[in-house]
Amino acid sequence: MVRSQLTFISGGVRSGKSSFAEAWLVKEAAEADGRLVYIASGTATDEEMACRIRKHRSDRAGQNWLTIEQPTRLEEVLNEIWEGDFVLWDCLTTWLANEMYDGWETESPCIAQAGCMDRKADEVIRTIQAIANRASRFIIVSNEVLDEPASIYEETRNYCEWIGRLHRQIVQLSATAVEMDYGVPIYWKREEAKKG
Repeated sequence: MVRSQLTFISGGVRSGKSSFAEAWLVKEAAEADGRLVYIASGTATDEEMACRIRKHRSDRAGQNWLTIEQPTRLEEVLNEIWEGDFVLWDCLTTWLANEMYDGWETESPCIAQAGCMDRKADEVIRTIQAIANRASRFIIVSNEVLDEPASIYEETRNYCEWIGRLHRQIVQLSATAVEMDYGVPIYWKREEAKKG
């Protein structure tokens, strides 16, 4: 069981999901005089991505975010999360790709090892619960599962299956689930108003 403040936000590329999540947390943290924490899963795989990462870091610095670069092994952030933090993890799908293909260069990626992804998925769900129980608000951002015919590529099929599996588990734990569609938030699940 986790606190009611666990929030899941998904959407397509350029849907506005990350901006929506950041604005939500900035507002709540300001109202509570809380600390903003950004868990970044992105890696600079090319110059375009490196430029985007530099820009995002610069933008967040102006809003006093603590940024934790954590492309894999999400559990390692736990010691840096304080009670009452306002935490954003962007994004689940980048983390998943990093973990699935960790070891690719040695021809031994996790996805090719029996039980490896099951262990990583179990660990990330436990970590999500631990962060959610510590934070005042924990928002997880993810890309939507591809809504198109099954790919001929096994890697793509595996990736989509794991995204779907993790999304279902996280939404079940979350009090709020939002899909961003062309910048418009669609609430599929809303947390109950706090009593008292």
